[in-house]
Amino acid sequence: MDYILEGIISAFGLLLNGDAETYSAIKATLYTSSISIMLAIICGFPIGFVLGFYNFFGKKFLRLLSDTALAVPTVAIGLILYAFISRHGPFGEFGLLFTLKAVMLGQFVLAMPIVVSLTASVIENMERKHYLTLMSYRLSGVRLILAVLYELRYSLLVVFATAYGRIVAEVGVAMMIGGNIKWFTRTITTAISLETNKGEFSMGIALALVLIFIAFAVNLTTHQLKRLDK
Repeated sequence: MDYILEGIISAFGLLLNGDAETYSAIKATLYTSSISIMLAIICGFPIGFVLGFYNFFGKKFLRLLSDTALAVPTVAIGLILYAFISRHGPFGEFGLLFTLKAVMLGQFVLAMPIVVSLTASVIENMERKHYLTLMSYRLSGVRLILAVLYELRYSLLVVFATAYGRIVAEVGVAMMIGGNIKWFTRTITTAISLETNKGEFSMGIALALVLIFIAFAVNLTTHQLKRLDK
């Protein structure tokens, strides 16, 4: 137990003293996850709206694809992306492998099915009185989409929080296509894995504390949003 207590004490020392390596991993995580979640929201909300609001040929198949993507292991996604962006892959000329852009790409791919499927479910489960009220305004196109999204804003913010909580704790994709390069592509999760394997518990615990704090903040936000939605 002594080494655990020593690790926790050292972890607080690293955080309070502004250890550069620790904060480099925190900065990389917040940077990549913030951009990737915003891109996933911008692309995923309209797709989820179409899948949830309209009935058309192939809708069930598309929902099945999106729901299936939720269960694909992260290492499998990392393997597929690695094949596409490696030097011999079709997108190898862009030099994405082992960069923060690759980490963002992986997080974006992970977040998209969550945003699309949960948004479609929220739209489908919209109360009928809200649906009839919106349709009575005879809105069309973008105005209709914005009106529905505003009406369901609290539920959709829960979707946002759920997707963000998923990607910020991701390790498989970031490790495979990010490369876990010190000072460059090392994120909180990949740093925890590496430092633990090296026996450097203090930095691992420090980063784990930050990750737990982020997870707590996301869950607290989700809980508050659910209360507002009632």
